[in-house]
Amino acid sequence: MSDGSAYQLQQFIPFSRDVYFRLLERIGESFWPLHVLTLLLGVLVLLLALRHKVRAGSILLAPLWAWVGYAFFIRHYAELNWAGNYIGYAFIAEAVMLLLIALSGKGLAKTAPDNRPAVIVGLILALTGLVGWPFIGLLSGDSWYQAEVFGIFADPTAIATLGLLLIMLRGWLLWLSAIIPLLWLVISSLTWWVLLNS
Repeated sequence: MSDGSAYQLQQFIPFSRDVYFRLLERIGESFWPLHVLTLLLGVLVLLLALRHKVRAGSILLAPLWAWVGYAFFIRHYAELNWAGNYIGYAFIAEAVMLLLIALSGKGLAKTAPDNRPAVIVGLILALTGLVGWPFIGLLSGDSWYQAEVFGIFADPTAIATLGLLLIMLRGWLLWLSAIIPLLWLVISSLTWWVLLNS
């Protein structure tokens, strides 16, 4: 029996870079012009978080996670990777957790955002996911359909959500709700590393 050291990361990515880019483009084409709505919802969540209306922000964020879980992972990504369904269910679980936090009021920030380092980092991450991420794709020559937009694609949704969580939540629920976005970003980073280096 193998000890696992003979495996390489490339063996766990069952698709090529071209296939993955085509998947992203297909997703973009399938849901256009929903991109505009999800992006506006993301900006609204950020504005609510900055105005200390964190309960409303968390309630609006939850369905976007459920949507990405279903539309991105279960409906599309699972065609390429057997783990897509499981990741989709994890995103839906994150949506449920965000909704429960909002409804219970536990873990929500009790004071308005200030200039603490966590809030500043949160704002930078939120803006990166909402504005920066789509423009990275556009600047690298991707079409509008391939531009990864918050609320449609997983990476910008996870990045922006980490920022929003730093602004809206406190205590152990902040850390608990950050697990799924962080795990996805690790998986995505490793996937991109393999695709760009193969």
